[in-house]
Amino acid sequence: MTAESATPETDVDTPEEQPAPACVMSFNASDPSGAGGMAGDVATIAAMGAHALPVITSIVMRDTAEIFDHHPIDADVIAEQARSILEDVTIAAWKVGFLGSTEGVSTVAEILSDYPDVPLVAYMPNLSWVDDDEQQSYLDAYRELVLPQTEVLVGSQQTLTDFLLPDWDNERPASAREIAVAAGEHGTRFVLVTGVSLPDQSIDNVLASPQGAISGEKFERFEVSFVGAGDTLAAALAALLAAGAELTAAVGEALAFLDQALDAGFRPGMGNVVPDRFFWALPPGEDDEPRADDAAADEGGAPKGPRHVH
Repeated sequence: MTAESATPETDVDTPEEQPAPACVMSFNASDPSGAGGMAGDVATIAAMGAHALPVITSIVMRDTAEIFDHHPIDADVIAEQARSILEDVTIAAWKVGFLGSTEGVSTVAEILSDYPDVPLVAYMPNLSWVDDDEQQSYLDAYRELVLPQTEVLVGSQQTLTDFLLPDWDNERPASAREIAVAAGEHGTRFVLVTGVSLPDQSIDNVLASPQGAISGEKFERFEVSFVGAGDTLAAALAALLAAGAELTAAVGEALAFLDQALDAGFRPGMGNVVPDRFFWALPPGEDDEPRADDAAADEGGAPKGPRHVH
């Protein structure tokens, strides 16, 4: 008897291959703290049920408190990372973070232009740590090349005002609509402005177009500093748009996700608090036992409660 004849012939049902989740390509810096940058994007996109395609644009030297330096990735290497996977995988959304250099901005913008129907969520971080001349060149290129392709530009009220309205000298802060008008002049359709201070000591987060505010969500102000909040919000929004969500609903869900991720935030080092993107996967605590985060608050860590976006 041969081995072949000893094997009984049976009808085996081959399991049907499951459809792939929506794929989001993210261009961002490598952040060794895991708080923001590419680490934050991958964690957030996965938490939202999508699949991240990470393209590294820069290596950032930082801890949870501050950024010390960065080393941009060569523009040809950025392009090769992206083009290699784009020839293989169909994407449903883009998420753009820090692109490393002016050359990186140009390279990424060229890639984006080949897929005009794919929605782009762009996050503008605070770049005050970048050399002034380098920063100005980067922002000029970003306005010219990335903003015309952007569906939603995400950033804090102060950062977006400095970026889009550098000559703003009014005593009051620029409104979300005024920021949207300035962004619209460069071709951006919507802005999601975070960190808008309200008189009742809460923080507003406003989706706006040049025609006015569309929707928003208030967070209670709490004086705890976070790192990675903006990347988390933008990546969550990109993942939701990739899955086919309507914009207003996607913004509401992304803000709710951020609120809960910050509420569950933790302090892994001596610096700022990091969002917990997998708050929903943690087992519930016992009501009669003190929670670890409550103990951390007593020791100067991050207390629980709604957060505001930085």
